[in-house]
Amino acid sequence: MIPRVRPNNIRVGRLKNINFSARSFTSKSALFYVTPSPTPKPAVQGSNPQLAFPCLDKLEAKNEKLQTCGIDADNVSSLETGPEPSYSFVQTGFELFKSTEPIHLDHGGVLPEYEIAYESWGELNSEKSNLVLIHTGLSASSHAHSQPKNTKPGWWEGFIGPGKYIDTDKYFVVCTNVLGGCYGSTGPSSRDPADGEHYATRFPILTVNDMVRAQRELVNKQFGVTKVHACVGASMGGMQSLAYAWEFEDEVNKVVSISGCARSHPYSIALRHTQRQVLMSDANWNRGFYYGKVPPHVGMKLAREIATVTYRSGPEWEYRFGRNRADSSRPPALCPDFLVETYLDHAGEKFCMEYDANSLLYVSKAMDLFDLGYLNRSRAQSTRKQPSPSTENSSKTTVPEQPYEEKANSASLTQAESLDDLKKGLSKIAHKDILVVGVESDILFPVWQQREIANVLKEVSKGGDIRYFELGEEISNYGHDTFLLSLDDIGPPVKDFLEN
Repeated sequence: MIPRVRPNNIRVGRLKNINFSARSFTSKSALFYVTPSPTPKPAVQGSNPQLAFPCLDKLEAKNEKLQTCGIDADNVSSLETGPEPSYSFVQTGFELFKSTEPIHLDHGGVLPEYEIAYESWGELNSEKSNLVLIHTGLSASSHAHSQPKNTKPGWWEGFIGPGKYIDTDKYFVVCTNVLGGCYGSTGPSSRDPADGEHYATRFPILTVNDMVRAQRELVNKQFGVTKVHACVGASMGGMQSLAYAWEFEDEVNKVVSISGCARSHPYSIALRHTQRQVLMSDANWNRGFYYGKVPPHVGMKLAREIATVTYRSGPEWEYRFGRNRADSSRPPALCPDFLVETYLDHAGEKFCMEYDANSLLYVSKAMDLFDLGYLNRSRAQSTRKQPSPSTENSSKTTVPEQPYEEKANSASLTQAESLDDLKKGLSKIAHKDILVVGVESDILFPVWQQREIANVLKEVSKGGDIRYFELGEEISNYGHDTFLLSLDDIGPPVKDFLEN
């Protein structure tokens, strides 16, 4: 928990073997912390006055408010902190599917029971053959489109609906909040039926394939559908759409993967690692046990700012902000000063209390682990239904004691072997009809990853209709967020693929 401090009175750095007050924490090594220091006396002989830090004053004031007003342990998002995020945070309007049967996870964990939040649009036909399953990105709720129980615009409002690119006059459209999320589905903020307490970081490690196996239970048992017409997703949703077909290749007709990948690559893993490290270094995170206390809003804010940088492209930053400062009449400051800095600050601030911090950790880690290569999926299948890793084993760090030294050919597989492994893995779905959409300006899921999916599938094709569509920078420079912002460019090929 961040102690109360006065403005302009904050030190940041590496902390070792320091024990704060009872309301604080003890840590052998914390990378991020805020701690009080004696109020500095005016620098009478100083050459210049001390800088002001309004951004830190704001964080301090927010922490004061959170400490005094209390937290709803079952809904940390209940505080009014600003406008809804682009993925439309919802507390009502969704339906719940509850499974009383356990789900055994890829890395040995188990959930004895679980719930999946979902919303639907359109009508299921008598043959039960027109269900289109929408897979979400990392922080999305099930609210992809407005509906009577929640009339607010959804995060894909212009994409789904009567006569739109995913036509609800033709299809029964279902969107879920993923397992591990915090918008109604079972996740770290849920309560463990074994003791009634929040899972927190007792929640088991998840994979994207675990998520789609839970979705399949919903599709089969809630709607009685044994074969969906199409799986459609973007970003992490693009991973899920491929994973659903990989897990249940005979239970889906068509697959649409937008700005996704067949396996996460080191650059994306590194970016998500930095976000998790910033978040976990917030003292309020408390190793995941912050429910009913002040949440790690500072770490969440900074993690979201890092993420937001990856969601857009350099050309778009130039077009929207350039090198303009928010107020050029004022002296430069170390707090947000350039327009792009104020934008990132706002993006982080509006998100930091709207999404559960532990869900961010678990779901982003699932993205890192995603790999449809043959060896990875074979290992996952052999591990499933095994006991969860013991506390003794899981507490041992995998970081080597000696400093890392670069070695020639340090990867476990050569480039040729890795490609062959992916071909062998994707051959399982090479008979399906699959549309892959890439975006040239995307830096989080670089376009070569979408080209790789399409090229590999075409090379190992077993009669499936493999299509590839790419948006060049002359069409969209929105980067990874293109699937949210360039609907009229992405929509037509998706609509044509679903209907033909």
